[in-house]
Amino acid sequence: MPRERPVDPRTAPVTPPVTTAVRAPWTALVPLRAGSKGLPGKNTRLLAGRPLYLHAVAQALEAGASRVILSTDIEAVLQAAHPPGVEALRRPAQLCADDTTMGPVVLHVLRDAAVQGTVVLLQPTSPLRRAQHILQGLALHAQGRHELVMSVTGADRGVLKWGCLEEGRFVPLAQARHVFSNRQSLPPVVRPNGAVYVFDAAGFQRRGGFETEHIGAFEMDADASQDIDTLADFERCERLLAARGGPPDTAGSSA
Repeated sequence: MPRERPVDPRTAPVTPPVTTAVRAPWTALVPLRAGSKGLPGKNTRLLAGRPLYLHAVAQALEAGASRVILSTDIEAVLQAAHPPGVEALRRPAQLCADDTTMGPVVLHVLRDAAVQGTVVLLQPTSPLRRAQHILQGLALHAQGRHELVMSVTGADRGVLKWGCLEEGRFVPLAQARHVFSNRQSLPPVVRPNGAVYVFDAAGFQRRGGFETEHIGAFEMDADASQDIDTLADFERCERLLAARGGPPDTAGSSA
């Protein structure tokens, strides 16, 4: 089982980005904090010989990010020498609690790092996403029809039969007819997988967070949508990465 080691991403060379029609400069935001109840130290734990968060950094650089910002309270990451285009921003303690949502964390980065233009949020816990997925999100956002673009993956359509109880009354989550339909006849369902979020910095600050009625989405397969919260999740991603042949050689391993 991989052991945690001091973080030093100096061995992470910057390679030419994937060819893409998305040419406007954009910023990648990679959030990682020290605290994790499900798997302590997971963000810097070695996955396929590389700290987990560096998989997100590598994917951002491969996709052509002009700037990568690490929002963190991990001292080793803050003090490390990062490759060109990558910088670490200290996250305030009040934004590192277990119940802190991502919105305030993003707002802090946008304001304190003076971020402008298109932003892509890449959570370290989705290490099986590829640069192509980031480019897919950027291309959809560039169409100008969506204030937020996010990645999704297929989910159990049976959730359309579910509902909430309100003072003894059943309130369907979707349409009442779905509750009494055969499962096979229900329409396909997707869920956010947390791998890619694309938005404009000014618009995010104006709205005060992610919430908007103008959300675009693109689908990722189940394997690429793996999310790490526990040791079992981590080991599953290790197996899938090994089957894939390991991560692309774009960010090296950390010594």
